[in-house]
Amino acid sequence: MSGTWNHTRDAVSTSAYSSPAKSLGDPGITPLSPSHIVKDPDANEAEEQSFLVVVAIDFGTTSSGYAYSFTKEPECIHVMRRWEGGDPGVSNQKTPTTILLTPERKFHSFGYAARDFYHDLDPNESKHWLYFEKFKMKLHTTGNLTMETDLTAANGKKVKALEIFAYALQFFKEQALKELSDQAGSDFENSEVRWVITVPAIWKQPAKQFMRQAAYKAEMASPDNPEQLIIALEPEAASIYCRKLRLHQMIDLSSRAPVNGYNPSDTVGAGFTQAKEHIRRNRQSRTFLVENVIGEIWSELEEGDRYIVVDSGGGTVDLTVHQIRLPEGHLKELYKATGGPHGSLGVDYEFEKLLCKIFGEDFIEQFKIKRPAAWVDLMIAFESRKRAAAPDRTNPLNITLPFSFIDYYKKFRGHSVEHALRKSNVDFVKWSSQGMLRMSPDAMNALFKPTIDQIVQHLSNVFEKPEVTSVKFLFLVGGFAESPLLQQAVQAAFGSKCRVIIPQDVGLTILKGAVLFGLDPAVIKVRRSPLTYGVGVLNRFVEGKHPPEKLLVKDGTRWCTDVFDKFISADQSVALGETVTRSYTPAKPSQLVIVINIYSSEQDNVSFISESGVKKCGTLRLDLTGTDISVPNRREIKTLMQFGDTEIKAMAIDVATSKSVKVGIDFLNY
Repeated sequence: MSGTWNHTRDAVSTSAYSSPAKSLGDPGITPLSPSHIVKDPDANEAEEQSFLVVVAIDFGTTSSGYAYSFTKEPECIHVMRRWEGGDPGVSNQKTPTTILLTPERKFHSFGYAARDFYHDLDPNESKHWLYFEKFKMKLHTTGNLTMETDLTAANGKKVKALEIFAYALQFFKEQALKELSDQAGSDFENSEVRWVITVPAIWKQPAKQFMRQAAYKAEMASPDNPEQLIIALEPEAASIYCRKLRLHQMIDLSSRAPVNGYNPSDTVGAGFTQAKEHIRRNRQSRTFLVENVIGEIWSELEEGDRYIVVDSGGGTVDLTVHQIRLPEGHLKELYKATGGPHGSLGVDYEFEKLLCKIFGEDFIEQFKIKRPAAWVDLMIAFESRKRAAAPDRTNPLNITLPFSFIDYYKKFRGHSVEHALRKSNVDFVKWSSQGMLRMSPDAMNALFKPTIDQIVQHLSNVFEKPEVTSVKFLFLVGGFAESPLLQQAVQAAFGSKCRVIIPQDVGLTILKGAVLFGLDPAVIKVRRSPLTYGVGVLNRFVEGKHPPEKLLVKDGTRWCTDVFDKFISADQSVALGETVTRSYTPAKPSQLVIVINIYSSEQDNVSFISESGVKKCGTLRLDLTGTDISVPNRREIKTLMQFGDTEIKAMAIDVATSKSVKVGIDFLNY
């Protein structure tokens, strides 16, 4: 429904002319008073609920986990219990993001349990079970995400994405509540928990809202109590944790060798050896002490210093540039979050392409459908070898081929796997008599190259931005940051510009930071809007300024249609709690619902909603039912929107009665 609105930017008293919206019989709205952004002192004073514990869930593309902290002892972060199962060569503080549904589409298991059960099923039976992995990327790659978006299981069957995400969150909710109840010795209630769910900062609003809807479906929080759930942005969470680092909790890549004649003191090197010892001793402990003081690395930062956090995970690489604000150490975002689908999954795709080159794309496609469990096995075998790849490695990496691969290939092609390898002229992959693919280190490194090149290229582009000059530190975090190949590439490209730092337990950085964020969500004071947002309005037509095709004459008044009324610009800084205020008035006194279309653009200077690149992205819905109808004819609804948080929020007030009006801002179901 497109509201035609007039906009009273010119100093004309609002009663001097009537809104064309009314006379057009359109359910449109007349904005009364566009006011510029002001800090609204009351906007933030929603009654603070008190929770006993904060539980953060790092819902990753390849692996997931949770951690928690009691609000009474915020300096202790507890990482979840160890998982059953686990792979050789993979530390299992987190569990694979895999989910298994029964043939009747009921939840069966999650993580290692799902994977192992699926793997042990008889092949004839397994094709009826629904197994999902790496499904989080679907929210990033789907352009028009809705509540109806589907996910495809390994056997090709489709299930609603919302159900899968809700099952996964429900699993974590139950695990966490069970662990908390065991600790407390009595049942822990969901109402005592504040939940934090992490998402990539580059995700658009619909994906964030989708996560929130899935959490409501899992009954972690509810639309009536949205404050119980906070969406945290992954690189921000990492940034919050990195501020707390002590020297023994990180590896300074620049200190491994003198860079550009800069020879750091030996104490860091010694600290590195001690750190390894310290980590070994603490491997068993799941509780991390976070110093209340600011970490040592932080003590080197001064007011206004800048640093960049690169969160490289399984699906996406996501980066944020922060500036420190003393004395409290609050953070200010200097450049809008950027990144892309350059996660470690890219390495898996390259491996799959290599297999297609050797054995034929037709065979690999068939094998995935006919033997889905064996395909999963093959990728697990690749995963553990992938983690053994390093720049200075000289001996080959062996990847075991499942027996059913060798067997099925022979049936499919009529010759052996060994024959295919000989014929394929892929030099650096050989067949070993133990039934393994033997890859030279160069072959393995070549699989990493496209993804790592994209990350380095993306970082180079960001370093060229004026806001990103003189960055002191680059923190490399996320699961993919464990890769020595990525570490070396980032250090080689940027080591001369800034110090490259990797926190110990780098795969848990986001999880721990998300807990800290849940304890103090106001720590990030200023963010940058990723897009330009606004609405379409009618303005007085100005000859020479407005295009003639936009002219609308109504009751002798000349209006310009489709004018873009900008709420906020792309990359504009917004402080936490800052609001954009607009006032709307219903076209008819009896009107009970006002629906306003929200438009967005990546461009900054937008004049009309009909321009290319401007998309309708959501709706703002004001529900006037239950408000007092006996107020004056011309009601004014003051709407306050906040763009400075991790999600866009809105509230509204009926000016005449000062009562709040129910307002919904929707980026999914419009």
